[in-house]
Amino acid sequence: MVQLEQLSARTPSVSVDELLTGFYPSPRFGSVSFASYRPDPAQPSQSAAVRALERFAGTLHVPEARGLRKLFGGARKPEGKAGIYLDGGFGVGKTHLLASLWHAVPGPKAFGTFVEYTNLVGALSFRKTVDALSGYKLVCIDEFELDDPGDTVLMSRLMRELADAGVKLAATSNTLPGSLGEGRFAAVDFQREIQVLADQFDVVRIDGEDYRHRGLPTPPSPLSNGDLEAAMEAEFGADHKTVAMDDFGTLIDHLAGVHPSRYRQLIDGIDGVVWRDVETITEQSVALRFVVLADRLYDKDVPILASGVPFDQLFTAEMMAGGYLKKYFRAVSRLTALAREAQVHEPS
Repeated sequence: MVQLEQLSARTPSVSVDELLTGFYPSPRFGSVSFASYRPDPAQPSQSAAVRALERFAGTLHVPEARGLRKLFGGARKPEGKAGIYLDGGFGVGKTHLLASLWHAVPGPKAFGTFVEYTNLVGALSFRKTVDALSGYKLVCIDEFELDDPGDTVLMSRLMRELADAGVKLAATSNTLPGSLGEGRFAAVDFQREIQVLADQFDVVRIDGEDYRHRGLPTPPSPLSNGDLEAAMEAEFGADHKTVAMDDFGTLIDHLAGVHPSRYRQLIDGIDGVVWRDVETITEQSVALRFVVLADRLYDKDVPILASGVPFDQLFTAEMMAGGYLKKYFRAVSRLTALAREAQVHEPS
């Protein structure tokens, strides 16, 4: 029998220390390596990306006289680009490669999503965040996206100051550095900040199709409400797993009162989720919050059973064609993988 909980009844709190110590790859990528990445033979850029990252990792094993520079004359901006930027479509293994880089180099180091870094700044202040990360050898930023002018200025400043302190940077995104912000706000007004970001990185392009969608173009059919409990017991009951079962509308309303920085803690200890009556989300702010939850569920490999509309109808057609389309396509891709894992036991 499953142990039932509700995400909509949880209100997690997170301390500053927990934020700082939580910057490492999720369990899904907890033991990946360059060797465990499986490049598509039809996409030479994938093998080339592995070689580029291995070379980049090698530069982080070279001892630096950072302490002497600070003692005698202050920090010196390192020669060359401060980091490496993996640009590619959905599901080509960018996060796998970024986590492999993190595992391959010595610390101190940090790994987090773009949203987690902006949340860190909000919790600590900009200056304390710079001070905390300036002593790191490597800062990895997954899912790099700029959604508003404030984030553009914030992240350009943060990356510039970390680079000036000698910190190496690595990032993944579905958008080239010089194109960040396009379709979301008046990017032309922030070209200086965007260019500062672009100047920090050597870009490595990774071509290929979403491995989660190879042969899987559509999500599994939703279950009926009458079949949900039986499917839940069949999937999770034998091992007495903890399952969060929520009405989708109630969960959506609850997320508005929980800061996205706490969504990782929101799903702590949850082995599976069951959603009744999934419906299309029509408000942009609600949709963007839900994208963060989808990312955290995917990070922890939490299978999903659901009734209602299929996940490819979770967002409106206008959203799927708008400025945040890459976020929404990523969420649909990941939720589809988790639904297939629960219903047909296919690894996500």
